Amino acid sequence: MRWEQLLLDDAFTGGALAWLPGRMPRVGQLVYPAGVALDRLYFQEVRLTPGGDPRIFGDPGHIQLRGPVRQVVTRTVQGEPLLAVRSDYHCALWKVSKQGHPAPLQVLQVKKGATGINLSPHLPGELAICSRSGAICLWTPQDGLRQIYKDPETLVFRDPSPWRWADFTAHPRALTVGDRTGVKIIDTQGPPGCGLLLFRGGAEASCQKGERVMLTQYLGECGPHSLQPTLHLICTQFSLYLMDERLPLVPMLKWDHSLPSAPLLARLLPAPRPGYPRPLLLGGQGGQLQLLHIAGEGASTPRLAGPPQSLPSRSDSLSSFPLLEPKSQWRLQERLQAPTIGLAATLLPSASTTALSVFQLSAAGDVFQQRLHLQEDSGPPRDPGPNSHTPTASWSPQATACCRRWLKALLEVPPAPPVWATPTFSHRRLLGFKEQQKVEGNVPEGLRAAMAEGRLVQQRDLGSLPTAEPPPAPEPGPEDELTERLEVAWEGPAAAWWERQQARGSGPRQQRKRPKRRTQLSSTFSSLSGRLDLSDATSPPHSPDRTSPVSRPRPPVTPPSQELTQELWAQCVPSERRQTLRDYMAELPLQGDTPGGASAPPSQTSSIRATPSRQRTLPDCTAKFSLQRDTPGGAAVLSSQTSSTRATRSRQQGPALSGSQPHRKKPRMGF
Repeated sequence: MRWEQLLLDDAFTGGALAWLPGRMPRVGQLVYPAGVALDRLYFQEVRLTPGGDPRIFGDPGHIQLRGPVRQVVTRTVQGEPLLAVRSDYHCALWKVSKQGHPAPLQVLQVKKGATGINLSPHLPGELAICSRSGAICLWTPQDGLRQIYKDPETLVFRDPSPWRWADFTAHPRALTVGDRTGVKIIDTQGPPGCGLLLFRGGAEASCQKGERVMLTQYLGECGPHSLQPTLHLICTQFSLYLMDERLPLVPMLKWDHSLPSAPLLARLLPAPRPGYPRPLLLGGQGGQLQLLHIAGEGASTPRLAGPPQSLPSRSDSLSSFPLLEPKSQWRLQERLQAPTIGLAATLLPSASTTALSVFQLSAAGDVFQQRLHLQEDSGPPRDPGPNSHTPTASWSPQATACCRRWLKALLEVPPAPPVWATPTFSHRRLLGFKEQQKVEGNVPEGLRAAMAEGRLVQQRDLGSLPTAEPPPAPEPGPEDELTERLEVAWEGPAAAWWERQQARGSGPRQQRKRPKRRTQLSSTFSSLSGRLDLSDATSPPHSPDRTSPVSRPRPPVTPPSQELTQELWAQCVPSERRQTLRDYMAELPLQGDTPGGASAPPSQTSSIRATPSRQRTLPDCTAKFSLQRDTPGGAAVLSSQTSSTRATRSRQQGPALSGSQPHRKKPRMGF
């Protein structure tokens, strides 16, 4: 609802400005609201002159109301001027005397909110009231208030707008009821629900998509030079329609007004002379004005006497004002572009030309007056067509001078304070009315002195500030390779970091994996050697004169003779298998060799013979060993190992033949 009000504010439909004729032809009263809340109704007496500016007599009288004034309606019936005012939830009716003093007749309360009021042109004091609930009430001095119609739904199709409107017709007992979708004629004395649809928003009226009714007004008046008494004006946001009660749903005239804002104001003026078309002022909410001339008296068809004319708006006069400062210029432009909430006009016939005085009320509370001179042909346009000459409007020097005086008074008024202000804080409220802690030193006194003098706070005013302890250093966490990689990638040299990472992880990673595999193989060989019974194997003690031919680290548990044998065997073994052989030879339970290269005992030779698979696997190594070591020490080692091998083979075959131990599968050492 708030967004719809920003786009279209229908609260001021009909206008909150009216011209009330006075006791003299050129004297009248302007009735308009003023004040911050538009809750004061002012009565300003004005005298109009054909060749000059309007003259104001004295200070205006006012009536204090309990709500903002939304609509002001005046009508003179049987020589008795009446005034009706609509607020949001109240409606009031006054009777104006010949001296111009209003006398209240009735005040009505509308609980659901009033949307429109109108005075009857037939009976004095008859008032029609519309509410947002869809109810239409009629108030008369004789019968009081009574409800004549109620329908919460719209007439033609569903529309969420609660806006309702009511006006009178050529018959005193018939009224028009309108909403955003159409207009209906109802009988105030007929049964509920009866009526005749006068206008339908749709294909019958050639309406556009989304076209809605903005205003409906009765144009028929009792008079010798009035239009047809059955004529009605219906305005939408795109077009203007003239409807006849005798021909419902068929527009007599349709015209696209092309106003940039919705037309919520319309005023029909009397003809300046007999036989001339009647001026019709159409006002948009944005301040745009258009002047139309409607011809068609008696039984003739109503028509437009020439093309409509766009009148100068308030914002168009901005160039006529003197050059101002940017702030004052923006203030003037904002004041001139305020929405229009009221429209009134009156004609001043004279011998030479006819003057048209137009009054506009803005939402800021300013009343603007324009003086228009209607230029006419020498002869009356009895049958005006689209190409006929029509009156034109122009600015007068008096109007420009009046606007300059208004500007001077406007700039003298101080601008309104901004809606948003800098927030202020109270230390008492923040601390909860607790005593503040006393600060050591002269810090508060120095600050107070600097603030009292209005100078910049310096270091000497603050004194010795307490030293704050440095924050604890973050604890070192585990190395995060992803974080390091992202930091290096952000800095740039990611390729160098990748090379360093590859060089760092290539060697140690392989060394960490290989001992794991050797440990598994060593445990397998240890279990295998544990099954062999080598308790009777003996070896001679180690000779201290022997030295190892290869100076390299040796396991402390391996004898020198066994290490020499392993190094000689490892010459024909691939490099990745040598450590495996060394681990296996270290697990053999050899206690020692013979001194001086003496021959090994027969038990070691038999143990070597008991392992035929090992001899078949290393035939080339044995041949190489015999060729390279043709010394007495080397022969002693070979004979001792041969006897150990034979003893081992004999022990393995002995239990298998006797049947005391099942045959075991030969172990595979993996090379």
